[in-house]
Amino acid sequence: MKLRHHPYTLQLRHAFGLAGSTRTSTPAMLVELEHEGVTGHGEASMPPHLGESQASVDAFLRQAAPLLAAVNDPFQTEAILPALDSLAPGNTAAKAAVDLALHDWIGRRLGQPLHRLWGINPARAPLTSFTIGIDVPEVVRAKVREAAAYRILKVKLGRDWATDQAMIETLRAETAVPLTVDANQGWRDREDALRRITWLAARGVEFIEQPMGREQLADTAWLRERSPLPLYADESVQRLADVPALRGVFDGINIKLMKCTGLREARQMITVARALGLKVMLGCMTETSCAVSAAAQLSPLVDWADLDGALLIANDCFDGIGFAEGRIVLRDRPGIGVVPRGLA
Repeated sequence: MKLRHHPYTLQLRHAFGLAGSTRTSTPAMLVELEHEGVTGHGEASMPPHLGESQASVDAFLRQAAPLLAAVNDPFQTEAILPALDSLAPGNTAAKAAVDLALHDWIGRRLGQPLHRLWGINPARAPLTSFTIGIDVPEVVRAKVREAAAYRILKVKLGRDWATDQAMIETLRAETAVPLTVDANQGWRDREDALRRITWLAARGVEFIEQPMGREQLADTAWLRERSPLPLYADESVQRLADVPALRGVFDGINIKLMKCTGLREARQMITVARALGLKVMLGCMTETSCAVSAAAQLSPLVDWADLDGALLIANDCFDGIGFAEGRIVLRDRPGIGVVPRGLA
């Protein structure tokens, strides 16, 4: 297989405020795998907290190129992807880019969407939430108006409590739709976190994502026993091996392709989470429709979806999944279901 890649910078429509940072762009890497005249597309998105960069992804992909060049049968994913994973530790977004391109190639080669090849019913695709980053009230109000077509809003919190309360009060003055909250590890004291969650529960919040630090599993388990709302792991879960330890600590997990090396491992994580009685959320970074559409192939299997990453950027270079009144629409296109813009 021939591997090609080039850097791309995602420009955000609004500054994206989290518990510990704000950014206006996200570095990415676009990947193509070509074999027998068919090309599959993939993407690595690297928000700063992942610890990857365009330089590190470039270095990993150059290391992976000889392995992929020796592949004669791209359908052998159970051999190819573990071998790719073993090349170097970490580099999960870089590995995800190849995983996505390989799966896209398979679907294109067979002329079928991945969800059909996997026996997944597209009619069961869920609603997606639309993310509102931390910002001043007038910008928050503008963001809510822009998100009017979406029936669930995901709210970033985790700074000082006055700022968090102002975010919720501003949102509630604009909309009555259900909210989910992502604290991004911003709350450190478990009793204080419980007070905050109790306040949020009275304001139409459905669940809390990563309320405390990823290492605070004992505190989070204590919080879960008392919380009026379900708790979902994000930073506390990266890959398949992390899932078993979260039983009894969280009510569910958030799976992101850029953290878990792609679709192959994401499917495994869904299976293991279900076996352990955990709910499943499917999330994303700020990404183009390439990575978002890949994740969406699995969306009918999960309880919650937060697949709005491409909606948050101004320079999406792919056409992918659609949305109907906030619900994910899986189109009948082969592979991950994307077309590079300008080539449709």
